[in-house]
Amino acid sequence: MESVWDYPRPPRLEHTGARITVVHAQQVIADSERCWRVLETSHPPVYYVPREDVADGVLEPGAGRSLCEFKGVASYWDLVVGSARVRQAGWSYEHPVPAYGELVGAVAFYPSRVDECRVAGELVRAQEGDFYGGWITADITGPFKGAPGTMGW
Repeated sequence: MESVWDYPRPPRLEHTGARITVVHAQQVIADSERCWRVLETSHPPVYYVPREDVADGVLEPGAGRSLCEFKGVASYWDLVVGSARVRQAGWSYEHPVPAYGELVGAVAFYPSRVDECRVAGELVRAQEGDFYGGWITADITGPFKGAPGTMGW
């Protein structure tokens, strides 16, 4: 078991060989065993998939930007599958600060905005509140920041 309260701040970036899959509208959006996960105090892990392991043509630049005090400026991606568009389904750091430079060209998906995300075959539960986009699996324990009333933690 991993407690999110044992994760560091600033966040740790680590490679994972676990198979990460993202599915939406019955289409495999991402499938990779070459991902990274970011571990930060009070947050479930966030998985970043190399863009070359994302299906061709399903990502289009989305509106908006945000700033992470550790990683830098995030850009958003819309997911387009057939005639359906999911706005800001994922994000990336195109020019992260040097400590997170390995994230260039990788996309993180919000599990709440796609039909399913899996880690090593296990279906992920989305982090409540959606701001952090964490992926909760059976081996991750909280409580998790992000739900109503927790933003001041």
